Amino acid sequence: MYKGKKVVVVMPAYNAAATLKQTLDEVPMDLVDEVILCDDASKDDTATLARSLGINHVIVHESNKGYGGNQKSLYNKSLEIGADIVIMVHPDYQYTPKLIPSMVNIIGEGLYEVVLGSRILGKGALRGGMPIYKYIANRFLTATQNLLVNYKLSEYHTGYRAFSSNVLRTINFNANSDDFVFDNQMLSQIIYKGFDIGEVTCPTKYFEEASSINFRRSSIYGLGVLKVSLTHLFSKLGIIKSKLYQ
Repeated sequence: MYKGKKVVVVMPAYNAAATLKQTLDEVPMDLVDEVILCDDASKDDTATLARSLGINHVIVHESNKGYGGNQKSLYNKSLEIGADIVIMVHPDYQYTPKLIPSMVNIIGEGLYEVVLGSRILGKGALRGGMPIYKYIANRFLTATQNLLVNYKLSEYHTGYRAFSSNVLRTINFNANSDDFVFDNQMLSQIIYKGFDIGEVTCPTKYFEEASSINFRRSSIYGLGVLKVSLTHLFSKLGIIKSKLYQ
């Protein structure tokens, strides 16, 4: 709880048994009221382990719905249980939960309603082992997105995010893709609706157990990102109408 605001951490999980406890150990439970984990049809014992570790709510998808589908379940559940501040933390330990207090403070004090943990501010991405092709693609896509959506972020591709419940109730995140491009559609919706976004520098780790997508999936994701930004631009200009912004 932060000044009367309920703080909920959500974890989109897929085969996260090897790193879940390590991640959960860094979650500041003196500040966080509840944790929700959604197991997207993992092939390991992620869900069983989550329950044994005392996670408040464990959602299990019987079939794999994708990264975006996982987040939809998490955000809908967080609103259902009355969350005021929602922080997404990947249970693969790529991002440290130690930044949760800072992100909660920014939202709880009314400075921003959205906060991103940026790997690009500073030199955290390359030091953490981000593959060089992903770093170059990140910089290219981010520059293009900033131009097309008329905003300025250091990156649009971090998975470390915090939102006020007002943001989640305002944007139509359930209309988004069930795949990885969900994240970019969500940021596009947030910018389209006029919410300001804060960023904090975030160290990151790339290692064998950390989730990642291969070059082919990364390429598909990149094309999807450009499509989202063009949709945003054409919707703002009144050229098209997209369900994403309704």
